[in-house]
Amino acid sequence: MGFFNKLKTMFQSDKQEKNITQEEQKKTEEVKVYEKGLSKSREGFVSKLANLTNKYRTINDEYFDELEEILIMADIGVNTVMDFIDRLKDRVGKEKISDPELLKEIIVDELFIIYVGDEVLSSKIKYCENGPTVILFVGVNGVGKTTTIAKIAWKMKQEGKKVLLVAADTFRAGAVEQLKLWSERVGVSFYGKEEGSDPASVVYDGCQMAKNESYDVVLIDTAGRLQNKVNLMKELEKMNKVIGGIIPEGPHETLLVIDATTGQNGISQAKAFQEITNITGIVLTKLDGTAKGGIVLAIKEQLGLPVKFIGLGEAKEDLQVFDIEKYIYGLFKDMM
Repeated sequence: MGFFNKLKTMFQSDKQEKNITQEEQKKTEEVKVYEKGLSKSREGFVSKLANLTNKYRTINDEYFDELEEILIMADIGVNTVMDFIDRLKDRVGKEKISDPELLKEIIVDELFIIYVGDEVLSSKIKYCENGPTVILFVGVNGVGKTTTIAKIAWKMKQEGKKVLLVAADTFRAGAVEQLKLWSERVGVSFYGKEEGSDPASVVYDGCQMAKNESYDVVLIDTAGRLQNKVNLMKELEKMNKVIGGIIPEGPHETLLVIDATTGQNGISQAKAFQEITNITGIVLTKLDGTAKGGIVLAIKEQLGLPVKFIGLGEAKEDLQVFDIEKYIYGLFKDMM
């Protein structure tokens, strides 16, 4: 059974009325968040694919040219699309496929293969078994970093974890106060100093507090001044050294927050951050605000990094742990 048919079986069975477990109910609710959050991408990207299938009776060069353009416009990335089209043409030739309707399933299967590939990228957070897990958040201003940290804190609190937010973005006006307000809103602890304080000293005191008071997770907000790479690199290096001195092997994750609506510009930001610090994963915000949902595939192909969380709306519940199967289903459900 191909991936396309597997998805149909997996998720459409959720729509049938039955006595479902609490876990199955949770999965169904998460699938609905993906469906709703990816509606704009589905209406843009997938409706164009459907129109393409209706337009052509047989698969030819013009069909592939139009398909290539649709995929590039979905922000998948030019090189990824070229390789994808070559692979698709190869399958069409080997399997002697001429009907565009039959190719729809293969397109979904091959897009899934792009993300999974030879290497399975885990969306799971690498939690520390002994002592607090420290997660650094980086990203340029305006991507929704502070809000995202708060939503992740809320999610972890729901899982029974004791969470501390640390405000190490001490130079952006209002950043410390903003994180403090969010900590109160989601009901987790907060540590910060006045604006202009040395970020590394904030991190030091915050990590000491987390260790002394047995916190499970420390989420650290950092500055996003990418235009001054050298200073930012030094700042992050200092923070990493301070964390490692208090909590061995920390930070356990460094997550880069990218705004999905910025498309390939977000990919460029990621490449710049990769030059100055060790990024372990991506948080993709505002995916509900773009018709170019293919950026998830571009991140895998161009950066080789796992997407850990995706933002699919304004509510706390709309920030989801990334799941490639739910993502592909949310994107292509109208074709199933």
